[in-house]
Amino acid sequence: MNYRIMIKYLLFTGCILLYNPSFSQKTDPKWDETKTEKWPEGFLEVEIKSSLDGKNQKAYFQKSQKAGKQPLVVSLHTWSGDYTQKDTLALVCRSKGYHYIHPNFRGPNTNFEACGSAAAIQDIDDAIDFAIREAKVDLNNIHVIGASGGGYATLLAYMNSKHQIKTFSSWVPISNLEEWYYQSKTRGNKYAFHIAKATHEQHNFTPDKFELNKKEARKRSPFFMETPIKKRENSQLHIYAGVHDGYTGSVPITQSLQFYNKLVMDIAPASQHELIPLEDIIVLLANRSYPGGLKGKLGNRQIHYQKQLKDSVSITIFEGGHEMLPYIALDHL
Repeated sequence: MNYRIMIKYLLFTGCILLYNPSFSQKTDPKWDETKTEKWPEGFLEVEIKSSLDGKNQKAYFQKSQKAGKQPLVVSLHTWSGDYTQKDTLALVCRSKGYHYIHPNFRGPNTNFEACGSAAAIQDIDDAIDFAIREAKVDLNNIHVIGASGGGYATLLAYMNSKHQIKTFSSWVPISNLEEWYYQSKTRGNKYAFHIAKATHEQHNFTPDKFELNKKEARKRSPFFMETPIKKRENSQLHIYAGVHDGYTGSVPITQSLQFYNKLVMDIAPASQHELIPLEDIIVLLANRSYPGGLKGKLGNRQIHYQKQLKDSVSITIFEGGHEMLPYIALDHL
């Protein structure tokens, strides 16, 4: 069977395998909180003018207090959040002496201007430009990090950013909005409605009556974007997913697994042995573990499955759910 056809079949059956009829999000999950957070003293609220449409986008920003050029961490907010959302990485970056920026990029992914639009993608690059202008940034040491919707934004940055980024760290990301729409609709959570609204410039949808613009969803999906192979020759992308996500969380691990395989096929089509086999994906989905697999640790969490393409792309499926491990997220610096 053709590999892409097998993946489509698997993604469809994955919706059924992962369906939990009691799963319905009435409140924000831990990694998608929307409440405004009072930020610690020293983090400046700044405005950054979009180089695409001239609209101002806010961000929280802090310069390193260390002398000389220092790394820059670009921390991306989650699906329903914005730049004011609490970020566990902020104080860690301060303690380590890193420059830090937490951009808005059009806020929650519930409107046409957000959710992987050209404007939202450009806002991330504009935030990096701002940090480079305002601080002594080591241009060989820029790192983009995000979880959930921020993981999605991290993949968008990987596929589109003009900057030479050293590492992209994407936790429990969405890579295919079209698939995630149906996966979310199956689970009865709010994200299908969000995607429907974000893929229509004009609509009169209600939470019980909405539809997907498939063309726009694909346009905004990293999975369907052209991989910038030459531009990312000196970059690393690290993808992480908790093995229980999709059962206890909102994003099935197939969103991570399929994107890793896409990159392998795009970057090194001759390296078929680096692909994640269909049989392995089925085992991970069915068992929520990989019997006889790796016994290593990610921090204090068991690693169930791991693959790597040379020194450019890696994926780690760990014991956990829809989450980022903050004490691990900055390890690549």
